[in-house]
Amino acid sequence: MEFWQNIYSKFDPVAFNLGEISVHWYGIMYALALLSAIFIAKWFIQYDKINIKQDIFDSYIWWAEIGVILGARFGYILFYDPNTTYYLTHPWQIFNPYVNGVYVGIAGMSYHGAFLGFIIASFLFAKRKNISFWFLTDIAVLGISAAYIFGRVGNFINQELVGRVTELPWGIYVDGVLRHPSQLYEAILEGLFVFLILLYFRNKKRFDGELALLYGILYAIARIIAEFFREPDSQLGFLAGNWLTMGILQSSFILFVCLYIYLIKFKKLKLKR
Repeated sequence: MEFWQNIYSKFDPVAFNLGEISVHWYGIMYALALLSAIFIAKWFIQYDKINIKQDIFDSYIWWAEIGVILGARFGYILFYDPNTTYYLTHPWQIFNPYVNGVYVGIAGMSYHGAFLGFIIASFLFAKRKNISFWFLTDIAVLGISAAYIFGRVGNFINQELVGRVTELPWGIYVDGVLRHPSQLYEAILEGLFVFLILLYFRNKKRFDGELALLYGILYAIARIIAEFFREPDSQLGFLAGNWLTMGILQSSFILFVCLYIYLIKFKKLKLKR
């Protein structure tokens, strides 16, 4: 256990350097997440014989990826970054990896922002191509849920989004303090478990959108649970008491909206029978 507890002191978050540019393991894991989401979704299209043209889905991937990246960055700036006003008045700096001429990379991505960006991009693409939004997102969430594991493992390797203080033997020392490896909890809860449940229900869905809505519901519940093991963002802290975090607040909103839509669609299904 001693090696595990001190793993951060033995592991470099930088995978390699390209001149002045440091390539972090987090960036590699983020790229793997995007690629695996595409691969998994395409595999299910072929295996389950889902009726969608390859060129249509390939175009959708670009829309979805751009929506995720833009949403993740803008979401962080709006809800988490202490310099929100600066970025809103200097929008060209949002994706600038240089600070005072020094390459520092682009730090700060929000899952909930990515979720919203994905929804908007999927809706616009579906409208443009005259395809069901719910049909598209049912396919996408299978890949997204599995790929999410890479993202949280990337957070762990990058030594960010650390957990709360613990005395449990599998805790990780962060600056001399033993903390929950909450990033790995999230990889399991929000990634693996959600994927396995969707995998089970994928051929049992009763209406288009059921998998997408289940994903929103399950992710929100898993994220709320995980937030109780995760240290609140230092720039925000607790929003109320010693329990309400921005992650819980945003996840609760997603949970409420997805549950509401799910119940409406389920009620309509029952009325048709």
